[in-house]
Amino acid sequence: MSNQVNTPDTAPMTEQQVNELVQVRLDKLAALCEAGQNPYEITKYDVTAYHAEIRKDFEAVEAAWIAEHGAPEEGVGFEPATPIEVSVAGRMMSRRIMGKASFIDLHDATGRMQVYVSRNDVGEEVYAGFKKWDIGDIIGLTGWVFRTKMGEISIHATGIKLLSKSLRPLPEKYHGLKDTDTRFRQRYVDLIVNPEVKRNFIIRSQFIKYMRKYLDDRRYIEVETPVLNTIAGGAAARPFITHHNTLDLDMYMRIATELPLKRLIVGGMDRVYEIGRIFRNEGMDPKHNPEFTTVELYEAYADFHDMMDIAEGILSGAAKEILGTYEVEWLGEKIDLTPGWRRLTMVEAVKEYVGIDFGAITDDAEAVAAAKAIGVELSDAAEPTWGNALYACFDQRVEEKLIQPTFITMYPVEVSPLTKKSPVDPRVTERFELFVCHSELANAYSELNDPIDQRERFLKQAEQRERGDDETEMLDEDFLNALEYGMPPTGGMGMGIDRCVMLLTGADTIREVILFPTMKPLD
Repeated sequence: MSNQVNTPDTAPMTEQQVNELVQVRLDKLAALCEAGQNPYEITKYDVTAYHAEIRKDFEAVEAAWIAEHGAPEEGVGFEPATPIEVSVAGRMMSRRIMGKASFIDLHDATGRMQVYVSRNDVGEEVYAGFKKWDIGDIIGLTGWVFRTKMGEISIHATGIKLLSKSLRPLPEKYHGLKDTDTRFRQRYVDLIVNPEVKRNFIIRSQFIKYMRKYLDDRRYIEVETPVLNTIAGGAAARPFITHHNTLDLDMYMRIATELPLKRLIVGGMDRVYEIGRIFRNEGMDPKHNPEFTTVELYEAYADFHDMMDIAEGILSGAAKEILGTYEVEWLGEKIDLTPGWRRLTMVEAVKEYVGIDFGAITDDAEAVAAAKAIGVELSDAAEPTWGNALYACFDQRVEEKLIQPTFITMYPVEVSPLTKKSPVDPRVTERFELFVCHSELANAYSELNDPIDQRERFLKQAEQRERGDDETEMLDEDFLNALEYGMPPTGGMGMGIDRCVMLLTGADTIREVILFPTMKPLD
């Protein structure tokens, strides 16, 4: 039976065909074990170099030779006078057997490398065994590097060894693994057959690394706060509920890290941040996953303007360092991340994009009527106030129009229970959200540090919760107790790392930037 899963002109295999191939491979494994060659018993293999490094080193040696001797004739390969000897390992992704010699494509974490395997070099018995190996098997080999007559940098194998047997056939390269549902469920297969998807996760790692350095350089301290809490606070979201058996206590998986981090500000840790997973029992769509990653940071004696500078600095700086440019493409739009992003109050944004000037409206009824006149409706749980009408107009008519990076500031009190009121207009708060390509990427406040005001707002949230809104804040007495000890003026921000990575990679769904997104079981 062929080592290939299927041929270019056939459809993907049926389950029965897959099972038949699995059995063939199991029989091969049994034969290896019987011969005392069980690959799963191998515990270590010495790898001296990865493919990307091999290419770079070889090209440097070749360039030095060309500088001294001149370029070789076309169709002539190149072998260094002093062989570059390597020991590599990876997954065999293709093989071309040509009698006494074969070419294989070997993939490691850094890319692919062609390998030349000859019976004369590895020995007749080893070569005969090698010909029975399967696509997907993991192998180790030693050899030296050369450039073929066709111009491809390759490894000439002098020794080869089976390190792990692949019992399940990979999707055939012409059909590949295209179905997104299968790709996300079996990310391990996705990474094997679609190695280009690794780019998103490399960029994700680089972004988090850049963010950490950015904050560490500004004297922030990274901390950890509980994932399990007796109160779900810090955001308007529905929590996941679990149960602690020993304490016989229902607990909530955290929906934000805000309240514990603010307690640390009270305690005198003036600059803190946490990068971690957040859990919200809500809907799923291209921008939402029930568990996701955020950074939350808090700085004493700062305000939301300072947080705007940090948000802009992190995203624009990361784009320049990781991608080498401020220009990115996302969701079909060309985005310019050059520093100097636009800043609009919510009143200004609604006036510009909708035509209603809430700055000239002082009456709640008039504000609600103005919203309804353009087809905007308030939720049943929301009070018919000026602030709720303003926010509804923004949410339903403006957000979708924000393409280039824009900070929307001065949110109504009703939707900002943890934010300090504006000293100019007490109906609004010193809060911003960052929007790029009609997506929210960050949310920040001049933090409310008045325990009396905070208690009143918590109570209003509790009333709204009783009217049926189960995403409102819970009353947290210990947090209020902390505020009563005194919290300095503080600026705080939360930024969604997954969406930031979507922006930097051009991904159109959050599942492309989360290695293991939440999926409904097939059975």
